[in-house]
Amino acid sequence: MRLATLALLKGCGALNWVRDSRWRNQRLLILCYHGISIEEEHLWRPATYIHPTLFTKRLELLARTGYQVLPLGEAVDRLYRGDLPSRSAVITFDDGTYDFLEHAFPALQKYGFPATVYQTTYYCDYDRPVFHLISSYMLWKRRGHVLNGGERIGLPSRLDLRTESSRQAILDQLVKRAEDQRLMEQQKNQLAEELAAVLGIDYDDLVRKRILQLLRPHEVTELADQGVDFQLHTHRHRTPMIEALFRQEIRDNRYSLQSMLSGRPTRHFCYPSGVYEPEFLPWLAAEEVTSATTCDRGMASPNSNPLLLPRFVDTSHVTNLEFEGWLSGAASLLPRRKRQKRKRQQQSAMESSEAEYSSVENK
Repeated sequence: MRLATLALLKGCGALNWVRDSRWRNQRLLILCYHGISIEEEHLWRPATYIHPTLFTKRLELLARTGYQVLPLGEAVDRLYRGDLPSRSAVITFDDGTYDFLEHAFPALQKYGFPATVYQTTYYCDYDRPVFHLISSYMLWKRRGHVLNGGERIGLPSRLDLRTESSRQAILDQLVKRAEDQRLMEQQKNQLAEELAAVLGIDYDDLVRKRILQLLRPHEVTELADQGVDFQLHTHRHRTPMIEALFRQEIRDNRYSLQSMLSGRPTRHFCYPSGVYEPEFLPWLAAEEVTSATTCDRGMASPNSNPLLLPRFVDTSHVTNLEFEGWLSGAASLLPRRKRQKRKRQQQSAMESSEAEYSSVENK
């Protein structure tokens, strides 16, 4: 019904009317991306990754229809000053994975668009994929099969990969094994290699392509020197409910980033996985964070809390019409089903003890 309504609005010229209205001129659309596929990530997680061709089409539409893509800091300042240019938008990326350098940055350069990368930093020095993500991806790549040999990696001999739920169960067992044995990152990488061997997947090829790896420190530095804005996303991609631990995440993240950014300011923040709690707002303010973005759909207005700025998360599921509707602002005016608040995943793991935290705080 929403798409039908948008089609009707476009057909009668209402999208253009909203786009050029005084109401739209007082609002900012903050676009959110997570990843641009290097291989098949957009098929594995279509709600997270999009194909490079689709991303380029989004940028082409922004350019062709005259949207003013602003740097994040400037856009937020102008939003609250009340002097945004017409058709204002911001482009943001969460996590800071290598695919930004491989696909997103060249496309952004082509159109001359600025972008902000909310960079998590713990894995920046690690030259292998993130363990649980690459394990999930490899299990997905062998979807539809039933394989033997699971005992080689401490799993049941028969691995049923035919359904999403059965693959998730295998992944949960694998991650639990790594946690129970307190494996370090290199040991987890060895376990991922062993999983690849059982699945018949060329692990070295995935490593060579830099799939599910973060940007290296020198790459962050080089991109920043070319105008990419890097901002805060926590050091370990988690938001503890203990104030001291939460604020330490911000400090560790900022310290790591500033060593890569030659002291460039880091005052903007993005909640990992879009999860936030009311308690976080004063903690962020205490760390001199001036804006924070969520994954809540919406357009930012002068009435928006600067530490709870909404965004539009663009995914493989978003049609061109829906994307155009959000650019214009019309889609944000349509009624939509109220979403349940994002649930905390593995909250007990996030709320680690001081001892567990201090074991990695020098990373």
